[in-house]
Amino acid sequence: MAGKKTVPSIKQELLLKAREAALCAIKTYNDPLITFKTEAYIVLMIVAWTYLLHAYYRSQGIEYRYFKQKGKRKKFDRTKQGAHKYWGLEDCLNDEHCPIDEASRKNLLFLIGLRHEIEHQMSPNIDSYLSGRYQACAMNFNHYARQLFGDSHALDEYLTYSIQLAGLTGGQLLAPAIPKNVRGFIETFDAGIPDGEFNDSRFSYRLLFTKKLANKPGQADSVVEFINPDSELAKEIDKQYWVKKEVEKQKFRPTDVVTRVNEAGYGKFRVNPEHVEMWKAEDAKNPAKGYGVEVAGQWYWYERWVKRCIEICAAAGNKYK
Repeated sequence: MAGKKTVPSIKQELLLKAREAALCAIKTYNDPLITFKTEAYIVLMIVAWTYLLHAYYRSQGIEYRYFKQKGKRKKFDRTKQGAHKYWGLEDCLNDEHCPIDEASRKNLLFLIGLRHEIEHQMSPNIDSYLSGRYQACAMNFNHYARQLFGDSHALDEYLTYSIQLAGLTGGQLLAPAIPKNVRGFIETFDAGIPDGEFNDSRFSYRLLFTKKLANKPGQADSVVEFINPDSELAKEIDKQYWVKKEVEKQKFRPTDVVTRVNEAGYGKFRVNPEHVEMWKAEDAKNPAKGYGVEVAGQWYWYERWVKRCIEICAAAGNKYK
């Protein structure tokens, strides 16, 4: 007689779907033959996170279905075919019992907003432009899958570094032609994030690369090698990096620009819509104009742009006062 077939619990089904959705997202993004990377990655990772948090809320006995309270009874919202309606990811993140830290939560809220901004329209050149945030999303998922449900649900054993056919050069850091609506969304979203969260690797994962060759023939040479931060090599890399950084122009985030303009007496000047409209009208993100620079997928303004904003505000009379 055949043994009794084991039926997985709903929580286990949710976890299985969460892992598969995350792995499918990463596989799609790393596939060199796919050009629909960002859109597919975001949709699949949102599905993965939604299932992961549904599994968590189910394990904690927290109701994650939509309902209306009718006296002492709950009237659950249903689809046209009678199925229950479950929380979307944004509602999962906004619940008071959400186990996700704030920087990881902001990363997901950014991706949800980006999905709304780019759906049903072409948004070229954003695959590499926002790769740091996609990387953070995948690493955050792996962290919480392990923390909430144990090592067996992590993704480490399935993933490695994708092979690159081009070296990392300065030319790869040039600002791509990002659609204006996407740039506006990114700038507005980033302006509302405290510096601590903006620079947190859980919001956007950024790396500093330096080329290294194996010391001896036949020695293993991994694509990424982690070194002790107190080692002489780390100190030398740090030294080279900061020497380069010190000779660069001072950089300002949009909130910094607005603060400087406000201090100059123009209190009605805000990040959105005033600053966004101003840099668009001036074509200020055109690298040829020298108003700012893109570093690791983030746009920073120079002092020259701050002065230009103040000049425009002054010429506008009382409009910004």
